[in-house]
Amino acid sequence: MPTVLTQTVPDARGRFGPYGGRYVPETLMFAIEQLTDAYESAKHDPAFQAEFTRLLNEYVGRPSRLYFAERLTKEAGGARIFLKREDLNHTGAHKINNAIGQALLTKRMGKKRIIAETGAGQHGVASATAAALLGYPCCVYMGSEDVRRQELNVFKMRAMGTEVIPVESGSKTLRDAVNEAMREWMATVETTHYIIGSVIGPHPFPMMVRDFQAVIGEETKQQSLEQIGRLPDVVVACVGGGSNAAGMFYPFVNDKSVELVGVEAGGRNNKYGEHAATISQGKPGVLHGTFSYVLQDDDGQTAPVHSISAGLDYPGVGPEHSYWKDQGRVRYTSVNDAESLEGFRVCCRMEGIIPALETAHGIVETMRIAAARKKTDVVVLCFSGRGDKDCAEVARLVQG
Repeated sequence: MPTVLTQTVPDARGRFGPYGGRYVPETLMFAIEQLTDAYESAKHDPAFQAEFTRLLNEYVGRPSRLYFAERLTKEAGGARIFLKREDLNHTGAHKINNAIGQALLTKRMGKKRIIAETGAGQHGVASATAAALLGYPCCVYMGSEDVRRQELNVFKMRAMGTEVIPVESGSKTLRDAVNEAMREWMATVETTHYIIGSVIGPHPFPMMVRDFQAVIGEETKQQSLEQIGRLPDVVVACVGGGSNAAGMFYPFVNDKSVELVGVEAGGRNNKYGEHAATISQGKPGVLHGTFSYVLQDDDGQTAPVHSISAGLDYPGVGPEHSYWKDQGRVRYTSVNDAESLEGFRVCCRMEGIIPALETAHGIVETMRIAAARKKTDVVVLCFSGRGDKDCAEVARLVQG
């Protein structure tokens, strides 16, 4: 049964080693303290846990399947590949786990409305879904470039009664959507809860989002023991802000026999502004209220980023990922745009499953790892989302 987990990190100040913390204006401190208190209370409240579990099971459709990808395994020619099918969740991705949890906290705190940011649109759809389910008005900020390339998800949000606000500033993508959502939260903090969609932002968001997403890794452990007879040798997940990866990795952190691999967006190339490989090429800094690895220039200004995937083109990463990187617990690598398109194609052709472009990055690295390992080994990929949202963009890129 899914549980919200606790662990020694973060500490009471919201620090994962040197990372995390709260770097926010004074106007937000009351709301953050209120959220922290509500979450700490909810973690230990059987009624909250029961309602969260009920909605995950009855509404979201958990547990998601752990599926043996036989043809991808044959194509790679090495270790067995299993897919943790978060794409089969209601709304088509892992984002709904966290959105349901935070919507329940909105109710617990007595807030009257929900706002959110979104890049690929999956967190926006999940927030719109949770808001409709619980009867809240919802407003989602989305970069206008992402509105263009994620038209289907924009329609879904609006169909559920959510207002989608295109953001025209900056690169018109996820970073700018977070900026605008943060500004509105400061102005409406007494009545509004901001459902941050990833393990970013000021404490308690990185811990809280990780905990709500940890159901992914918990199920994977149980299913691996049942279906394989042991834990996997390698667990892989794509990393933008890092919520699906944090949820998948966290329950395995103390299982030292399991290698953990995070896959970032390599973009067009490794030049400044052409990728979103934050951990691989960034350095510690402050972004959106937390201290973590950030892509930045020599003056400390946040760098422009690019990825074919709207959900991965973010110049920061969750602070716990930075901690895991420094501790050597997780290995982080990257996959470029062209490779991810090939991963998309191979998964469609070999398994009859259309992956999100975010997930396609993980598919490429999973097949690389499997190819280098013996046939008795097992590699599990967090299949973070389905790709219907990306079909029009992939068609445009391939035809172009």
